[in-house]
Parts: sequence; structure tokens; C-alpha cells
Amino acid sequence: MKKLLNTLYITTEGASLRKDGENLVADVESVERARIPLHMLASVVVFGAIYLSPPLIGACAAAGITIVLLDRNGRFAARVEGPVSGNVLLRRAQYRASEAPEDVVRSLVLGKVANQRSVLMRALRDYGSQYTETDRVEIVNATDRLAHILRRVELRDDNADRMRGSEGEAANIYFSVFDHLIRVSEPQMRWRGRSRRPPLDAVNALLSFLYTLLTHDCRSACESVGLDPAVGFLHRDRPGRPSLALDLLEELRPVLADRLALSLINRKQVGPKDFESREGGAVLMTDDARKAVLTAWQERKKEERLHAFIEEKIPLGLVPYVQAQMLARNLRGDLDAYPPWFWK
Repeated sequence: MKKLLNTLYITTEGASLRKDGENLVADVESVERARIPLHMLASVVVFGAIYLSPPLIGACAAAGITIVLLDRNGRFAARVEGPVSGNVLLRRAQYRASEAPEDVVRSLVLGKVANQRSVLMRALRDYGSQYTETDRVEIVNATDRLAHILRRVELRDDNADRMRGSEGEAANIYFSVFDHLIRVSEPQMRWRGRSRRPPLDAVNALLSFLYTLLTHDCRSACESVGLDPAVGFLHRDRPGRPSLALDLLEELRPVLADRLALSLINRKQVGPKDFESREGGAVLMTDDARKAVLTAWQERKKEERLHAFIEEKIPLGLVPYVQAQMLARNLRGDLDAYPPWFWK
């Protein structure tokens, strides 16, 4: 278990969480391991079989502390929270805009494709001399094709479905050269294409875990400004799916998740020993690997980057919250368009 910033992560299966006064207490095998004042927490994220006492659940709901339940692989299972709050006028504006989503979809697609292209260009700058001529040409061609998609989405008056198609095309191009960005030799750590539910190799297991963490942050960001995380623009509405949180995820994951996964693999901070194969072909991260990735995730979120639109340096962990604020301002009419976050 680890408290990072204002979120408590519980990764030890069999742990027990209870309320004692105004504190959250974590016990493992009947031994107290942590005691944290409730006012210091904004959310609690638990992995796997963790016991939560009813008084603690009630206290968290009353205090506005969100409890997120994930399975041991990091896949979202449930969310426990108190009464819904937020600006009803903002949500009405969101619902109206979702019926004609083209402007927001265009911004989201531009942000995602531009950030995918930046990841590939950074790889060329960092490792260009180490690539074979064939690999280098393939990456350069991919960046050129992504640039063409950016121009097409920006200049053409496409409807939302065509722009969704462009986003899917860009994803295929990006992931077609993703294996070139992996600099280790172990065959278990090579990229064979995207797979999920379940992930079928180590790289996909790592990416899926990071995407789950980022989705949690994006959902919390949407709710923090009063937006409905279930009503999106790029992603169509579906029962039980946080479509708006997934919209923000698409824009941010090339940098916040993909780049971190590549760093962990290339620096050999995770390797074949950190993954387990299960019946049916599923590949899962070990408990120790999840803890290491959580620590790296929180450290990466502390890094600061310039936000071009607000012209201020902000921690990467605050980017989802700033983007949710920008979207809310756009929906209210304070901004003419939603400004994507571009990684430089």
C-alpha cells in the first residue's frame, strides 16, 4: 500500500480497511500498517480482494472521497461515491453539445494524433543513429502519414464519424511501428499488436494497467469541474462506460502512458520476470511489478511541462484537470473551441 499525493493505493490482497475516528486505518493480517487522516485523501484505489468496512465506506462518501475498485490486473470494477454534485447548467450544455460533437471531436483527434506523432519523433531524436535504415524509414513514413491525417482533420469539414475513422487510421499507423520504439532484446517484451480483455503479452499488460490509472484520473478530473464523465464526444455513449473520461484519455495517453511504458521497458525497470501467463493466454503483471509501476506513475506525474494554452508550467498529473477545465469553459461559451494539450 502506498499514499501518493492525495490518493491511497492498496495493492496487498487480503488487506483490511476500516475507520477509526477521523482516520482510515489499513490492517494486514490483523496488524496495523497505515493510519491516514481522512481529510488528507481525495480518493482510495484498491486492487483485488480488499475488505472495506461499511463505516469507512459511509465516511468516505460523506467526505467526498471516491473509492475505486479494480481487479488485480488493474481493470475497473466499480466506483463508490457520495451524492452527485456539479453545475447543472454545465451538464445541460454538455448534453446539448454531445448531440453535435464535431468541434470537440476535432480537437480531441488533433491532440491525440499530434501527441502520437511527437512520441515517434522523440524516438527518432533519441535513437535515430541506432536504428537500421529500414526501421528509421518506417518511423519517418509513419510520422509523415500522421502529419497528413492532422492536416486532413484540421482543414476538412468532416462529420464526427469521419474524424473517428481518421483517429482509428492514425492509431493503426502509430502502433504499426511501436515495436521499433522498444530497445530491449528479450522476445517476451516485443510488441505484437494491440490486445486487451485480456492482454496477451507483457507490453499490452503494462499499457492496459497504465491506461486504467489514467482513466481514473481523467474521470476524477471530469467530475471535479462538474462534467458528466459518462457523456462523451469522441466515444459514443454506452451504459457503464465513462465516455468523456475516455475522450480525455485518448488525447493524453501517448505521452502520459505510452512514453512511461517505453521508459520502464527500455530502462529494464520491468522485464519478463514481472509478468505471469494464465490459462487462455492472458498475461498479467505481478504484485511487485504493479507496485513499481505505481511508484513510477506517480513520479512521472510530478514532472512539469509547459501548457501552451495557459502559458504556465504544470505537473503532468494536473494535465487532465486543466483539460477538463478547458472543456468546461468551452461548453459554457467562455472559449471558442476546446484547446488540446500538445506535448513538446
